[in-house]
Amino acid sequence: MNWDNIEIRSFRLILKPFIPLDSDEIFRHITPTLTRYMSWDPPKNRQAFDEIWHVWLDHIKNGRELIFVVRNNNNNEFLGIVGLHEVQSEKPELGIWIREDRHGLGFGQEAVKSIANWASENLRIKSFIYPVAVENFASRKIAESLGGTPYCYEKKHKYDSITYSIPKII
Repeated sequence: MNWDNIEIRSFRLILKPFIPLDSDEIFRHITPTLTRYMSWDPPKNRQAFDEIWHVWLDHIKNGRELIFVVRNNNNNEFLGIVGLHEVQSEKPELGIWIREDRHGLGFGQEAVKSIANWASENLRIKSFIYPVAVENFASRKIAESLGGTPYCYEKKHKYDSITYSIPKII
């Protein structure tokens, strides 16, 4: 499959695979408060972020994961990124972050649902996994809205984590 030509549209959003031109907007919106419930911390500088997105491009090219840039359908405003990790497995992992000044508007839920719908139709999957911080109630709500059920609790270095199993969307 040619990952470069994927375009996923929903009512308010357009999701396209990450390209280097997206990197400035992404880097600008990665903050310590945004990443408090994520397994990673903000890159220390632009050079460190450039190393990260080069890995993304390699993983996209090799079909390991898909990193989509989430934009507003109406004005092309950058909203965040959504990932589908371990694409070749029967249970790929979903991940999302939305820029902080757009939290609470339902963009995260719409983006995750859109990528889950697309993956259910286009990939050989049985279900999804969705790990989140126990205290990240907004992300937990996303998983639960898609029929996700918790199946694993872990103590991570930054937070306690709960992993949801989300069924394939039919």
